[in-house]
Amino acid sequence: MPITIEQLDEIALTEEEYEQIVTLLGREPNNLELGLFGALWSEHCGYKHSKPLLGILPTKSPNILIPLGEENAGAIDIGDGQAIVMKIESHNHPSAIEPFQGAATGIGGIVRDILAMGAKPIALLNSLRFGSSDNERQSYLQNGIVNGISWYGNCIGIPNIGGEIVHSESYDENPLVNAMCVGLVETNAIMRASASGSGDLLILVGADTGRDGIHGASGLASQSFEADQELRTTVQVGNPFLEKVLINACLEVIAKHKDSISGVQDLGAAGLTSAVMECANKGNFGVVLNLDKVPRRENNMTPYEVMLSESQERMLFLVKNGMESPIIDIFKKWDLTSQIIGEITNTGIAEIYENGTLQANVKISNLVDAPQYKLKGIKPNRQYIIQGVAMHVTPLPNIKPSAILEKLLASPNIRSKKSVYRQYDHQVQNRTILTPGQADASILSLPKGKKGIALSVDGNGRMTEADPFVGGAISVAEACRNLSCVGAEPIAITDCLNFGNPKKLDIYYQLEECIKGIAHACEILETPVVSGNVSLFNESRGSAIHPTPIIGALGMISNIENRVSMGWKNPDDIIVLLGSTLQSSQPDSLAGSEVQNLLTNKIAGKPSINLILEKSVQELVRNFSQRQLINSAHDCSKGGMAITLAESSLLSNLGVHIHNDIPERWDACLFGETQSRIVISCSPEKLSEITSAAENVNVPYDVIGKVLGTNDFVIEGYIEQSIENMKSFWDTS
Repeated sequence: MPITIEQLDEIALTEEEYEQIVTLLGREPNNLELGLFGALWSEHCGYKHSKPLLGILPTKSPNILIPLGEENAGAIDIGDGQAIVMKIESHNHPSAIEPFQGAATGIGGIVRDILAMGAKPIALLNSLRFGSSDNERQSYLQNGIVNGISWYGNCIGIPNIGGEIVHSESYDENPLVNAMCVGLVETNAIMRASASGSGDLLILVGADTGRDGIHGASGLASQSFEADQELRTTVQVGNPFLEKVLINACLEVIAKHKDSISGVQDLGAAGLTSAVMECANKGNFGVVLNLDKVPRRENNMTPYEVMLSESQERMLFLVKNGMESPIIDIFKKWDLTSQIIGEITNTGIAEIYENGTLQANVKISNLVDAPQYKLKGIKPNRQYIIQGVAMHVTPLPNIKPSAILEKLLASPNIRSKKSVYRQYDHQVQNRTILTPGQADASILSLPKGKKGIALSVDGNGRMTEADPFVGGAISVAEACRNLSCVGAEPIAITDCLNFGNPKKLDIYYQLEECIKGIAHACEILETPVVSGNVSLFNESRGSAIHPTPIIGALGMISNIENRVSMGWKNPDDIIVLLGSTLQSSQPDSLAGSEVQNLLTNKIAGKPSINLILEKSVQELVRNFSQRQLINSAHDCSKGGMAITLAESSLLSNLGVHIHNDIPERWDACLFGETQSRIVISCSPEKLSEITSAAENVNVPYDVIGKVLGTNDFVIEGYIEQSIENMKSFWDTS
């Protein structure tokens, strides 16, 4: 059939890729077949530019139960016959077009990824990026996205226990919505998304299929776009009440009939196309699909629309022939529509029929083996310029330290996020021990013993813009540092890599260097990557977002009673800075910092991190927690040490007095973002034990002050504030 450039653009295929398809088929594809290739060869499904790079990520650990990329999510053995299943995923482009439904269905999709593993979803986290906070459109986007997340998550009864929100002009046209879900499963009950043999039946269960979401994977998520009204039909529409029923029904089916089930898969990006083809391909099987059996909610849907629909709340079960009746009965009990729509064959071919007429006949391996591209990236000139700025001769604008503190506390990236997280139910399921705002990470209890898991999500686009390798490493370090601050040992991460157009060599360079940085940090910190997602083409009008790696981290805590939060606990407790001293502060720590962005609206300088020191500091603070030597811990990140101290005071209503040992470059000391630092507090009688332990492992430290029983916040010689005044800037709820 004749094909036009416009048709290829609609499904994000190049002319060269079309010719490759013709060669594989030995003929021209029909419209449905071309749609199948477009979906599965899309950047979103095929990882054409990222898969060759992702192979360098460390994925080995005795606790890892499933290799990276093999299933819907990663699975980590946590002992006692249990496993944690986790993954983070993006829903950026749909949320830019329709923020409420885009974010809501992002939650629904990541939950079904966990459900497909046979796990009960027990926690949600999210990482959000918006444009300038004083922009009317950004208010519309943020309100819609937060409302969508809270609506869907609250309705399905999964606690939303953590996250982050960052504002930057870089995201004016492209907000980022990265959703993370964590599930709990018995290790012997983990499900796979694969067929077991010829004759397996394909049972589609859940919502009827409509026209929503068509070209979501191949269109929205696989090429640059402009958010406009015409794209709204490519955004899925969610029904959380149906998803809640679907979760309960699927878990019951798996619990009662696991041996009858060959595989489970959710219907997400590319709908039936990806779900069916990926399951069949894992055993080199084929499939016969009868589309007239697919329940539909709209009239006159074409085979193309049925196969590419991304209607939500749908799951696919592969069931051994003859064992389907009791499974269908359970779905019927839950008032869910379920239908046998096809059968696995041993041909390796996808045969798709509608009313007895063959609509597509394609070798499945050709569909799922998308072409891979390895480019030679080029370091962008802007990065040379950024890194060429000498920070030691570039002081901040002449503003008093106290005024800087107030500006930072009021800035959208640092001020209290209570107005957001209070919309989320973080206590449902009765597992949450540390809730949002209490500590650097949240903690959930586990059903066996006193063990718990800690969860954190973090990322730093500005640091990655300045240096992609270092920025990737810092993102891993910060996420793991958050876990260590509550007393949990990091054991695995999941990542979501948000970048611009990878076909541009400067963007490809950023992606490659960032992945190398993530890999290096994971190796040093011994935290394997178990799952993840890549979101590319995050740009508009030719301008890309900051390269933004988001890291979701999982930690184990052996006794949740030894957890640590970040607010001060007692007057006269001693405050200690771990990881550096006040006098060792260097101007380079201002590179890519929050204060630099706030006061100059620029990114300048070259950030750095010492990962060996990072590992030692984290191990040390975990040791202190286990031995109950410390009363609080809070890492130094956005806004530097001054903000770390202020947040601990704001949460506890206890003041501080910091000694006057600040160097001449007070801006770097107070507001620089030197990595690998944690502020702890302890009772006076435990100080010598803490300092001796730090000296024994060569971790620098500084005893910098004490906690006050008043509301005075004093950094001697530089800042004198009251907690009430600071709260007027910080707490906008």
